[in-house]
Amino acid sequence: MAVKIKNQYGNIDISNEVIATVVGGAVTEIFGVVGMASKNQIRDNLNGILGRDSYSKGVIVRQEENGISIDVYIVVGYGIKISEVCHNVQSKIKYNLESMLNVDAQAVNVVVQGVRIIED
Repeated sequence: MAVKIKNQYGNIDISNEVIATVVGGAVTEIFGVVGMASKNQIRDNLNGILGRDSYSKGVIVRQEENGISIDVYIVVGYGIKISEVCHNVQSKIKYNLESMLNVDAQAVNVVVQGVRIIED
C-alpha cells in the first residue's frame, strides 16, 4: 500500500518502502541508537543490526484514517536512558515525515529489541 496525496497538480503516491527508508535514516542519526533491528528476527534470520539497504525490515507502516502509524524496532546503546532515546526517536520521525513527505504520523511506536555496548 502507499500513501496517496492529492494536490492542485495531480496525485502523489508514496510507497511504504520510501517511508521506511525516511524513518530508518532519521532513527540512525539519533544519539543513543546503535542501529535498526529486524521486526521478525527469526523469520529474517537476523539478530544483528540492519544496514541502510534493509531499513524496511525494521519498520512497519500502517495506513490509518487520518494519517499513518509507524512501528520502529531499534537497538540502543548500553548506559543511555532508553526512555529519552525513544522520545527523541518519536520526535525525529514525526518531524522528518512532515517536513520531507508532508505525511502526518498519528502514532510512532518504538520497540527496543536490544541493548548493545558501544565500542569506541
